Amino acid sequence: MRLFSPPVLYAGTLRHLQLCEPVSNALLARYAILRDMLVDSYILPECIAKPGSFGGLMALYEANFIKLNQLVKGLGECSGDHVSYVSDDCELYLQIEKRSKYTCELRLTYRFDEPEGLIADPDLVARVYFDARMAEVKGWIDSHRHELLRMLSRHCHQELGHCWSRNIMFSKWLDYLLEQGHVFPPVVALSR
Repeated sequence: MRLFSPPVLYAGTLRHLQLCEPVSNALLARYAILRDMLVDSYILPECIAKPGSFGGLMALYEANFIKLNQLVKGLGECSGDHVSYVSDDCELYLQIEKRSKYTCELRLTYRFDEPEGLIADPDLVARVYFDARMAEVKGWIDSHRHELLRMLSRHCHQELGHCWSRNIMFSKWLDYLLEQGHVFPPVVALSR
């Protein structure tokens, strides 16, 4: 199980309570419960369900939501087009395409200047469910330029299999993007 650092504010708050005037044990116990809840919210769900199962897919959606929120700071309020620059990777483009109270649909991609024109790859479209704390891939580029992705796409014949392959790829790609240091909102916001 991987654990992300809980907010620094909480740790500082508890330390402050312990250093201030005497605080009741009941108040400290309440803060300990709050700390445990905060820590639980930073745990990436591990798939204990059978790979390829519906329950496992839901756990993958939850993990993708957590990773996506690390990549896109303030995802709940983010809108428009953005670009992230890091020294060791291509420019990463984010476009918020639709937004409602409980969901948003976004496009995440690289753009390559090829002889036939500008190509977006993997041109991934994800739907984020804020109330359920899940993110699922709704689609990606139809004709993959990379043989391994074409093979993965051909391997899955049922809808559940397609969902698994798209979301596993998304999860791995989010891991890569975070390791490279990509983050939004970026310095540069593009106008439509």
